[in-house]
Amino acid sequence: MENILKVSSKSNPNSVAGAIAGTMKEKGRAEIQAIGAGALNQAIKAIAIARGFVAPQGMNLVCIPVFVELKINEITETAIKLIIENR
Repeated sequence: MENILKVSSKSNPNSVAGAIAGTMKEKGRAEIQAIGAGALNQAIKAIAIARGFVAPQGMNLVCIPVFVELKINEITETAIKLIIENR
């Protein structure tokens, strides 16, 4: 999937939730990438908010966490990718 939503510890969960809801409606699936505890916290909050956004359309969001390794400025970082699907 080419459109991975990148979340930081400073990301606004409501804004990310809107992006998740839009991606879910458009593609039926979304992916979020987070590096660090603060970023993961914002991502989880955003998923919880997005569930409320898409529930009226009959969607029930679930997320699957996966570890991924990223190379950033020649340094390998471990990130968590959250795959969001409709159950």
